[in-house]
Amino acid sequence: MAALGIGAFIFALILVIVIHEAAHFAVARAFGIKVTEFFVGFGPRLWSRMRGETEVGLKAIPAGGYVKIAGMNPYETISPEDYPRTFGAKPIWQRSLVILAGPATHFVLAFMCFALWLGLVGQPVERGVVISEVMPTLHGVDSPAAAARLRPDDIVVAVGDVTDPSTDELRAYTTAHAGEPVTFTIRRDGETFRAVMVPALSQVGGEVIGRIGVGVQPRSIVRQTEGVVGSVTGGVDLIGEHLVGTVQGVGRIFGPEGIGRLATLVFTDEPRRAEDPASVVGIGRVAGSLASDDRFGDLLLLFGIVNVFVGLLNLLPLPPFDGGHLAVLAIEKIRGRPVDMRKVIPVSAAVAAFFIVFTVAVVYVDLVKPPNV
Repeated sequence: MAALGIGAFIFALILVIVIHEAAHFAVARAFGIKVTEFFVGFGPRLWSRMRGETEVGLKAIPAGGYVKIAGMNPYETISPEDYPRTFGAKPIWQRSLVILAGPATHFVLAFMCFALWLGLVGQPVERGVVISEVMPTLHGVDSPAAAARLRPDDIVVAVGDVTDPSTDELRAYTTAHAGEPVTFTIRRDGETFRAVMVPALSQVGGEVIGRIGVGVQPRSIVRQTEGVVGSVTGGVDLIGEHLVGTVQGVGRIFGPEGIGRLATLVFTDEPRRAEDPASVVGIGRVAGSLASDDRFGDLLLLFGIVNVFVGLLNLLPLPPFDGGHLAVLAIEKIRGRPVDMRKVIPVSAAVAAFFIVFTVAVVYVDLVKPPNV
């Protein structure tokens, strides 16, 4: 099962690359720009075929893909008759759309994955709360739960007017009604009774919450699917949620703290943490773990999250990313004259070298310190 999950993940990544490059290709062709190559992978050719004026094919290293658009390489020799069909000969708005088309596919794919996951698989939702621990004291006095003689394995049927609350709902209700008498409906050994307790504010993990002096855990977790409208709106919400998280993560991972953390993981015995970055190897292991647990449907969620990350990464305003090309076009628009792309190549090489070293380091960490899945 794990191998099937990993295989599905690898296939999905290759498909994502093809779709990304196909979008660049299609928009370029729509604007009459000549495209000479469309390859999946890098390195030696494994297979290729001419499709009109474009050579399409596969290369030996499946670590990406590319389309070769006439005029984007400043050292490329362009025949006079082809010049009107080069990238640089087109208006800035057309060139921008050619570049944007690739990253845009990732957000479209992410939306589709999220919407399908919500509609067909459903997100896990807690149903009910069971008391796992009763604390004898709270703030130096008898805890409300101990005074009410609650016991481990008691089930919270309701709190106030909230029936069958989740742990989050229970916490939110007790926090909102701290210092007030709150009626809890409890089930024990098939019988139900009520207990009135006054939650007290406590600081837990840097957060102030209302507590009655119990530890709780979900009684059960079920899958809640959405209808068409809920899947669509929920898919959009998940894109926004993961965009925010990805922006924060990119800033943390590629900042001084993140680079230092990666160096520590590579050169010391420091154990790995859940928030540490993962490469394709690590994410593939997560996919395999999901498949092993018969959670194939959750691969849709994983693919959606990966697409949001890749789409945002592609929009970084650094060459050779698509965002770097957009930044060059913005500079060209502001200056009113073309940018000499030969001066951009050293920057592209430096950025590419950094990300290659970073990726190799993360792959190494994934191999010697696999992420917990």
